[in-house]
Amino acid sequence: MNVRRLIPTAALAGAVALAATALTACSGAGAAGADKGGRLAVTASFYPLQFLAERIGGDHVKVTTLTKPGVEPHDLDITPRQTGQLGDSDVVLYLKGLQPAVDKAVAQSGVKNTVDAASLTRLEVHGTSGAEDHDHTAGEHDHGHDHGEAGEDPHVWLDPVKYAEIAKGFGAALEKTDPDHAADYRRNTDGLVAELGVLDTEFKEGLRNTASRTFITTHSAFGYLAERYGLDQEGISGVDPEAEPSPARMKDLQAVAKKDNVTTVFFEALASDKTAKTLARDTGLRTDVLDPLEGITEKSQGADYFEVMRSNLKNLQKALGTK
Repeated sequence: MNVRRLIPTAALAGAVALAATALTACSGAGAAGADKGGRLAVTASFYPLQFLAERIGGDHVKVTTLTKPGVEPHDLDITPRQTGQLGDSDVVLYLKGLQPAVDKAVAQSGVKNTVDAASLTRLEVHGTSGAEDHDHTAGEHDHGHDHGEAGEDPHVWLDPVKYAEIAKGFGAALEKTDPDHAADYRRNTDGLVAELGVLDTEFKEGLRNTASRTFITTHSAFGYLAERYGLDQEGISGVDPEAEPSPARMKDLQAVAKKDNVTTVFFEALASDKTAKTLARDTGLRTDVLDPLEGITEKSQGADYFEVMRSNLKNLQKALGTK
């Protein structure tokens, strides 16, 4: 199973309350950053938070994102224009620890009304399964990115349950900052949470009886998903999703594939499949897409969060097989 270490945080209810309190300085539709239609100006750091803000805010918000489609969010550089955009925002929704440039820009912008999605759920440190047996350090190189001082895995949106926790916290924050439309925000939040509950059930049932519980991926972003549904993620070591595995790691994964009946090496839609094809060629496995949903482009297997997640489920089912 996945190696993990829980990161102690305040109770989720307290985090939601703090998120709401953080927005008390904003006066709703009359705020300085609101557009001419009275909508709140919300800046989201990357796609999953943009999607969440749009769904919860509805017609009462105008959402812009710092990370454009096709841009790798971990490596985002903030432009002067985007810095100004942050300063003009009524609300900034970001995930601390995912994008260092965003963290720095938010801290320096002076924006009072910020919501850190990481504070609305509990972060964990994930390693690949069997880390001790396979001679690689859990959480050290799995993602190819820095994830904060404690090495927390930021990919919480890939777990529908944790994503729903973030939705509830952000919904509460919007209710606080714009009480005139609180009922709408609450209704939108409840609707989104209900949809995420359905998605969670689909994953539980769809992955309940599989021939294998192990999957190999070039980008180890799926620790929360694996943890939630009883799967084992084996990530290819490297500094980024496109890095080729070392000979030692290749041998390691060959043994894992044979032992755990692995059929597929996954790569992500927005990155090259070179690494996956290299491993697949040497192990006799096939390749397929498992999308970490860090952005949506024409290459994505779906038009929004839910469509891509259901494509991921379908691809996992095909790779893991059924008993």
